[in-house]
Amino acid sequence: MQHAYKQTLYEQLEALPEGLTGEILSGQLHTQPRPAGPHARAETELSIDIGSAYGRGRGGPGGWWIIVEPELHLVRDQEVAVPDLAGWRKERMPQIPDDHRFEVVPDWVCEILSPSTASKDREVKMPVYAHYGVAYAWLVDPKCRTLEAYALTDGDWRLLAEASDYDTIAVAPFDALQLDLGNLWS
Repeated sequence: MQHAYKQTLYEQLEALPEGLTGEILSGQLHTQPRPAGPHARAETELSIDIGSAYGRGRGGPGGWWIIVEPELHLVRDQEVAVPDLAGWRKERMPQIPDDHRFEVVPDWVCEILSPSTASKDREVKMPVYAHYGVAYAWLVDPKCRTLEAYALTDGDWRLLAEASDYDTIAVAPFDALQLDLGNLWS
């Protein structure tokens, strides 16, 4: 009797059709379509503002890699997250990996909430990020026009700041930057 070959979760992730993003979180494959306009706008503006100040040192201290939608391999091919944005201090990750697998845990992640992903981002991904020791996490909601910033303290997320609408905020780990939230949704 011949046994049928069963694909691993990572093989299933790699076989997803174009236009779907996949993640393996706590042993389950999660998929979602490409983001809608407000989500993409917030992601783009954050990557420009933070990437300029912290990635390039323009108007900020530099010293970081700021990457859009990296494939984080928290456990190679088994625990795979794709945050909307992630950042690494260059002293912790001196160079970008040659392939698509980012195996160094980031210092910061940002999830842009969409109606279809908000519960997964909050209830599944945030605990995964805490488990693997991501130091900072931001949740940005373009529909509600909010930013929540968290720091990992003794294995639990501690709320550092909340901002909304057209507030300007400076919050860890990017507190040298005055971030104008209005740019994310106007």
